Amino acid sequence: MQSTAARRVNQYAGELDYFENTIIILGMYTISIRQGKEKQMLRHHPWVFTGAIEKTEPGFTSADWARVLDHEGRFIAYGYYDERSHIVLHLLSWNEKEEPNEAWIRSKVGQSVMRRKSFFSKDSTTNCFRIIHGEADFLPGIAADCYARMVKIMVSSRFAYRFVDVVASELDRLLHPEIISAATDPAYASAEGFGEKTAYYRNGRREKTDGSRLGNMLVLENGIYYEVCAGRGQKSGFYCDQRENRSAVEKYASGAVCLDVCSFTGAFTLHLLKAGAAGVKAIDSSESALRHLLYQVHLNEERNTIAPGSRDRVSIQEGDCFELLRKEKDGFYDLIILDPPKLAKTKGQLENAMKAYKDLNRVAMMKLKDNGILVSFSCSASLTRDDLRTVIAWSAKDAGVEAQILETLSAGSDHPVRLSFPESEYLKGFILRIMKG
Repeated sequence: MQSTAARRVNQYAGELDYFENTIIILGMYTISIRQGKEKQMLRHHPWVFTGAIEKTEPGFTSADWARVLDHEGRFIAYGYYDERSHIVLHLLSWNEKEEPNEAWIRSKVGQSVMRRKSFFSKDSTTNCFRIIHGEADFLPGIAADCYARMVKIMVSSRFAYRFVDVVASELDRLLHPEIISAATDPAYASAEGFGEKTAYYRNGRREKTDGSRLGNMLVLENGIYYEVCAGRGQKSGFYCDQRENRSAVEKYASGAVCLDVCSFTGAFTLHLLKAGAAGVKAIDSSESALRHLLYQVHLNEERNTIAPGSRDRVSIQEGDCFELLRKEKDGFYDLIILDPPKLAKTKGQLENAMKAYKDLNRVAMMKLKDNGILVSFSCSASLTRDDLRTVIAWSAKDAGVEAQILETLSAGSDHPVRLSFPESEYLKGFILRIMKG
């Protein structure tokens, strides 16, 4: 798909004016914002909650576009209003002359792909990366990843759920993938009220299939092979947001005894093996993910991307990762990776999540040798980078160790952070040296 996609991305540059000049005026809500609640909106933060809304005209009947005004009737932005969503109003356009509609959505899809133009031109060592990053690309609740000849869309908002056919159609027009899948995010399906569903598209049209007969697809990331499920699978099936971070840990892995906590299907494990780790233990709550991890170790041994005999240096254990970590021997590991699932989906869950992160990091520090390396991540958007740094400092104090930050980690440039929307920096991480002397 890459060469075809690269041609289409280049052609698309001349088509942007078409979308920008195809604005259709629709009926919409008029929403007045309470005095003093408009500051973040004027700074282009896209989320508006019920408490900020003074009046809606007409009264809500069904989700639709909205014109958003301050308490004196001055224009703030256009948005998408849906009282059934846990975020009732998503702000989309702050240009009064740029009223959103389906053509506007298509233009944002195309612009998002254009901004990843360099990824389609990369060398043959990587063919999986993000092409739409939700609100950071002005498309709330839509994440889309390119995996060789396949595109996977994750839907986490009612806005995305309504317009996913439009997004899939435009991605097909631009990239001509073999197949597109669009799955609702289990973390948000209940809150948004759309259930857990997956749809499949070929040639821009939905297919009548449950995905069970679709084969797997082989992709490359930094020269390592992964088999990605084209049909059903956990989340997107593979997390390309950790691409640069997997390579970053390699320099600490040579000859190291390593523990990969919440390993999923083993991407970090494979990079540790590639770098010459003495051994890697992978633990995860999913038995099927761990089986797939071992398969991918075999796959890369056969393709000579990791050393022969690498499988003999890997062990796996299925179960609750927090509990399994506690049972490990103190002072045993040279390197531990902590990549837990999202522990705080909302700000209301942040306090308990910080306690969990603190405990997880504290226990990991106890399991490391003196001068051991801890690689610690959080993918909770409501937990800031400063929060994570503070939590790790608390962990070090309680563990009776000193910690040095060696590297600061984040998602790659295909996962941009929109400054007006700090929540787009959902992935935060540090590589730390843990000193016990």
